[in-house]
Amino acid sequence: MELKQLRGLGPARLALLQKAGIETLYDLLMVLPVSYRDTTRVTPIQDLEPGAFCCVQGKLKDAPKASYYGGKSRATAAIEDDTGSLSLIWFNQPWVAKSYAAGQELLFSGVPERDKQGRLRMYSPKRETEQKLIPEYRSIAGISSAVFSKLMAQALTMLEACCPETLPAEMRQRYGLCERNFALRQIHQPESREMLQIAQRRMAFEQLLLYQAAMSLLRGMPGQAQPLSISKKTGDAYWRSLPFPPTGAQARVFEEIRSDLNKSTAMRRMVQGDVGCGKTAIAFAAMYCCAQAGRQSALMAPTEILARQHLESARNMLEPLGIRCGLLIGGMKTKERREALEAIRTGQWQVVIGTHALLSEGVEYHDLSLVITDEQHRFGVEQRHKLSLKATEGLEPHVLVMSATPIPRSLALILYGDLDISVVDELPPGRTPVKTHIVPESKREGLYDFIKKQAKEGWQTYIVCPLVEESEAIEAKSAQDVYAELCNGPLSTLRLGLTYGAQDAAEKDKTLSAFSQGGLDVLVSTTVIEVGVNVPRATVMVIENADRFGLSQLHQLRGRVGRGAQESWCFLLAEPNERLKALCATNDGFEIARKDLELRGPGEFLGTAQHGQGAFALLAGNGRLIAETQQCLKWLKDDPLQVEAWQMVLSSAQALFHAQLKKTVLN
Repeated sequence: MELKQLRGLGPARLALLQKAGIETLYDLLMVLPVSYRDTTRVTPIQDLEPGAFCCVQGKLKDAPKASYYGGKSRATAAIEDDTGSLSLIWFNQPWVAKSYAAGQELLFSGVPERDKQGRLRMYSPKRETEQKLIPEYRSIAGISSAVFSKLMAQALTMLEACCPETLPAEMRQRYGLCERNFALRQIHQPESREMLQIAQRRMAFEQLLLYQAAMSLLRGMPGQAQPLSISKKTGDAYWRSLPFPPTGAQARVFEEIRSDLNKSTAMRRMVQGDVGCGKTAIAFAAMYCCAQAGRQSALMAPTEILARQHLESARNMLEPLGIRCGLLIGGMKTKERREALEAIRTGQWQVVIGTHALLSEGVEYHDLSLVITDEQHRFGVEQRHKLSLKATEGLEPHVLVMSATPIPRSLALILYGDLDISVVDELPPGRTPVKTHIVPESKREGLYDFIKKQAKEGWQTYIVCPLVEESEAIEAKSAQDVYAELCNGPLSTLRLGLTYGAQDAAEKDKTLSAFSQGGLDVLVSTTVIEVGVNVPRATVMVIENADRFGLSQLHQLRGRVGRGAQESWCFLLAEPNERLKALCATNDGFEIARKDLELRGPGEFLGTAQHGQGAFALLAGNGRLIAETQQCLKWLKDDPLQVEAWQMVLSSAQALFHAQLKKTVLN
């Protein structure tokens, strides 16, 4: 059914929805809430906890007052109940001053936080007019949350016509699952928390099951590859050429890869390991063996600066062994690109390192047999197809995916069901664990003094912020504001740089290069530096509003420092809580991943909750559900009486595969 049937949806809004991937009523209904505001539970003011969402109810002591500064506004008020009073602050919402009156009984929701003086405040509180579970959806540019909610309410009236059942009745009965349309109604308009949990379990079960079925379809199509006939002696020769012996984990994982490369079916393997475990050395070992077999390999990195760093490492490690390496990136000049394409086509370069430019039209490989992707970059189906066309006709390249995001194995088997998984669970000797501390606002000045002392000794600092620029909706430090504040204040004597994701590519590369080459003392950034930059002289990581990040993301950011024997620190600017204390207690990425999964659920842990879809936004760390769906899949495939049910699931899985997997998890 078409979206244009909805009232209030003109051509402009329709185009915005389509740009966000919502083209039908079915697409709209499958945009599941990323979270819920529970306004049924009111917290007494004396029991408020910093950083925890809550609702407060009471009377305004006075009418809100608005003040103006630098073209911006700030409205303030105080609400009180029987246990105390709380300051409310709205930025750039001057109309608030005229919206409420002294003595008015009101209900507000928000996240209380401490200011620089340690006083509890609620910034940008939202007035609630009903006490219920209110769904919150991912933001869509140009469409307000109020408009989106109205569109969703209309779509729900047409639910029966556009969302058919996907699971057979016998399966639903066997596993205690409600009907799909009941689940969708409760997810978008929950009657109670109990009904919501029943609905979420149904949708999580369905999407996990269909995802695994789609993965089994993908895995069931192995491509033919060129076996490379690599002997153990070849691998040993590579490891002997390095200044350090491989760890036991490196040696084990390499043997798994060597075995794959010797087969006539294309390798599809993910090497998963914590920051600094030596995955790059394993990748170069595979590329060395590929070259020794007379074949060509390519390594794809997510950023140009990381691709250049890999090239430098490859030249140090592989070129002394007689292997010629080269670079292909998007920002090359015409003559440089032409020469690179020729070196790739003729096989002059046995190892090609680059960005997505490796997949672009006009790139013709001499004999591509191995492709490696680094740092959370996975090949989607379309990308695999492009690469298979670049390999020898009729054959696929062996594919190796490197991931520095530790994921509990049970979840990894679901997420990466089309890949074999190797885990590098051992760090090389000589790495000094990063010391992690929580720093309250009251100790900020002391932290700046420490940064200045480190800079004086020649060491560098990252300062990471959750936002690029100031937001009316979120009270958090923005990179631009922090950069300006530090340049004109506490760190004005140091050399500072600023970078963020939407920054001009040339300016971003210039800033990152300056920092990596020691031209800057402090780099203020968003999480754009989470992947890729290797700066050995960076010993301090400061994370603003650390409570706004997941543990696994904090661990990734922490991994940007402590990359050698030099003592390094990670400072979390936030109020202490259970999650942050867990990070301070260990440097083990897999242990942190398990804790993050337990506390936040896979939706936020894997970064998929922002899509508002997928089982992982609903699982809430339920390992039992993973086991149940695996058991269900086996039952459907093995029981001859379930042929019709299995075909129904496969049909639904294919639809999910084409509509969702290519867009999200696989790309």
